Amino acid sequence: MSKDNKADINKVVLAYSGGLDTSVILKWLQVEYNCEVVTFTADLGQGEELEPARAKAELMGIKEIYIEDLREEFVRDFVFPMFRANALYEGVYLLGTSIARPLISKRLVEIAAKTGADAVSHGATGKGNDQVRFELACYALNPSIKVIAPWREWDLQSRTRLIEFAQQHQIPVPKDKQGEAPFSVDANLLHTSSEGKVLEDPAEVAPDYVYQRTVSPEEAPDSAQIITIGFEKGDAVSIDGIALSPANLLTRLNELGARNGIGRLDLVENRFIGMKSRGIYETPGGTILLSAHRGIESLTLDRGAAHLKDEIMPRYAELIYNGFWYSPEREMLQALIDTSQTHVSGEVVLKLYKGNVDVIARSSENSLYSEDLVTFEEGSGTYDHHDAEGFIRLNALRLKTYASRNRR
Repeated sequence: MSKDNKADINKVVLAYSGGLDTSVILKWLQVEYNCEVVTFTADLGQGEELEPARAKAELMGIKEIYIEDLREEFVRDFVFPMFRANALYEGVYLLGTSIARPLISKRLVEIAAKTGADAVSHGATGKGNDQVRFELACYALNPSIKVIAPWREWDLQSRTRLIEFAQQHQIPVPKDKQGEAPFSVDANLLHTSSEGKVLEDPAEVAPDYVYQRTVSPEEAPDSAQIITIGFEKGDAVSIDGIALSPANLLTRLNELGARNGIGRLDLVENRFIGMKSRGIYETPGGTILLSAHRGIESLTLDRGAAHLKDEIMPRYAELIYNGFWYSPEREMLQALIDTSQTHVSGEVVLKLYKGNVDVIARSSENSLYSEDLVTFEEGSGTYDHHDAEGFIRLNALRLKTYASRNRR
């Protein structure tokens, strides 16, 4: 940002974790922009105590500090709508980091309006997807908002330089950050994501200590665990007959999945900005939820609706991955997906065993399954076997014509 533009910045809302990077950013904003900083820390279920972030912000002279528990909103308004679509990026990734960014951005923009801030700021690097996700979301929610991305402006391009800056400005540096961290971690209620350093060579097997949320399948219990998940209009609402809020339900599924070694993924993916990256993901509860949701859909969705959903899913997942949650096309697809979920209610029984999730039973008052139609015994006569002959003849017509031409 030019010097003239910097002069226009009087107050900035910073997405603040309390870690080394965002603490350095906080001080850097004060020094470089000579501005007041408001900190915003979101509890998305990352499993960390957030009060130290408040203490650290206060130590650095911050007067306006926002620490908010957004777990229910996160699961209800972002995770669940995404799971109605069975969204998987590149066929396997459950989008745990991607889906958190729209909510954080939403609150950044709202707090900026509330506090009269001129800009928002984030700690995403210039090589990753998150800078795109944060900024596209912020601009979609407030076209006139200014976004400050320190990693694209400053010269602190190494861990060593960050620590030197921190020491120069009396910013506490955790002892485990005095050297280079072995890998970078992002966590929320849906997943953990680890990348960088010891994981940068995709030919090297990830060390066991990278996995933080799940036991290995080999160390999981030797007996299977059977659970039942209840659904209403496409959203999970209960486990084993006990009604749970969205966040509490996902928390419980995480516990079940973690114990049974479920939800590990070692992935080389294509970032939106054009490079490939290797990441280790753990999504125990989400992996169970995806299997359960597909299980109840198999019983309640019409074939055409189910196949159409599968066709649009890659596009929908890519939009979320690339940061277009607030785009009109994602909202259009969401409307279609949500319409399909009207009758997706019932119960799914699953078996959890050593990293695997198997649907073993499902039931619904809205079931489209007809035992009378599929039975090998005598049915009620609803289905006439002779009807299949004309059906086959009509479908074979073009194949016979094609084969006849090729023989000539």
